[in-house]
Amino acid sequence: MPGTPATQTDDSGSTIASALPLWPAPFASRPVDATVTVPGSKSLTNRYLVLAALADGPSRLRAPLHSRDSALMVEALRQLGATITEVPGDGQYGPDLEVTPIDPAAAASETAIDCGLAGTVMRFVPPLAALRNGASVFDGDPHARQRPMGTIIEALRTLGVDVSALDGQSASSLPFKVSGTGSVRGGHLVIDASASSQFVSALLLVGARFKEGLHLEHVGKPVPSLDHINMTVSVLRGVGVQVDDSVPNHWRVSPGTIQAFDVRIEQDLSNAGPFLAAALATKGTVRIPNWPVNTTQVGDLWRDILATMGATVTLDNGTLTVTGGSEILGADFDETSELAPTVAALCALATGPSRLTGIAHLRGHETDRLAALVAEINRLGGDAEETSDGLVIRPAALHAGVVHSYADHRMATAGAILGLAVEGVQVEDIATTSKTMPEFPQIWASMLTAGPAAADPVSTETSN
Repeated sequence: MPGTPATQTDDSGSTIASALPLWPAPFASRPVDATVTVPGSKSLTNRYLVLAALADGPSRLRAPLHSRDSALMVEALRQLGATITEVPGDGQYGPDLEVTPIDPAAAASETAIDCGLAGTVMRFVPPLAALRNGASVFDGDPHARQRPMGTIIEALRTLGVDVSALDGQSASSLPFKVSGTGSVRGGHLVIDASASSQFVSALLLVGARFKEGLHLEHVGKPVPSLDHINMTVSVLRGVGVQVDDSVPNHWRVSPGTIQAFDVRIEQDLSNAGPFLAAALATKGTVRIPNWPVNTTQVGDLWRDILATMGATVTLDNGTLTVTGGSEILGADFDETSELAPTVAALCALATGPSRLTGIAHLRGHETDRLAALVAEINRLGGDAEETSDGLVIRPAALHAGVVHSYADHRMATAGAILGLAVEGVQVEDIATTSKTMPEFPQIWASMLTAGPAAADPVSTETSN
């Protein structure tokens, strides 16, 4: 994507050059009025892919996400022996996927897994690799080596799995090697999952295939993003796995088969957030059709979050409609999880102060999102600061400037939201949105050109 090089600062505060292109964020000269659908949920797609690789027969994912994160998961599972084929479907954003599971009797082999920057790949796949014969070497993008991995590595070791650094020494992060023997005993396992809910989900997804099942117990500070664990439990039950989560911080998965399935993936409600936020940033209206009535996605919180910030929010006949108010109201938000960058962008445009709490774990995501959000909001003249577990954002007049993405898709979309209300904003490396939504720049542009009098180029009648 063409553009001029950006600049950024190193840890000492010195200015350094970046060869990454700049994207002129579209400025909204009028209120938006558009109907938008987004691709399938990354969280659901990658969970179902893992389960399909372990199922008792072929499975089909309808309207799944096609993005870098899902492509990395597909390739990882192929490396472990699953057959994954693209087949024509009725989804707007790509074909369906048919998955033939891994053959547990396959001969031992060695393979390499590229995790990229996908947390679901680097955390969900190692326990799966322990269930096959042979060594699997895991590595990823440079920043992936900084993401918390110690909990899953130690959990596998406690279960008797051989996990080591590439030099044979102890490993605590990428890269590392999992030497599987074809089976894992399972049983009672105690971990500290306070750094990421993905550690819990990773083990629950494969627990039914352990000889003794799994009794997973968390000790330590509260687990963040419990909604994602609830999603994992829900999809497991949907494929016939017995899960008991009646005792807080305990999850018991009974040993047994994982039933083959045919499932339609919901559209990604978290990724719908920036488009819904556009309604507030421009005092316009955005509609999302096929919004699920019942869902385990954390993105369903948008209905409450945006109403709290002054929008009118309705869900009627499956269409979520958000209309911005005369101003964006500041507010206090607890545990916004992956929605936090979009919420923070709106808070930077609000007329009152806001506080986001319960999101300390975002320091271990694609980048340190708390530090990044403070740096980029303040770079545009805003007034944001970090707290021990979140952010405080106060009203300030913003001006033109460059928003750095830090190779983080949610930082890039936060910059796009700011650009709607602040003329002259440029976003570094908008292509990083391909992690979960390759079509983002095109859908964003179509949203801004849509209008009530014209056929909407981003609307669809197809459910995702």
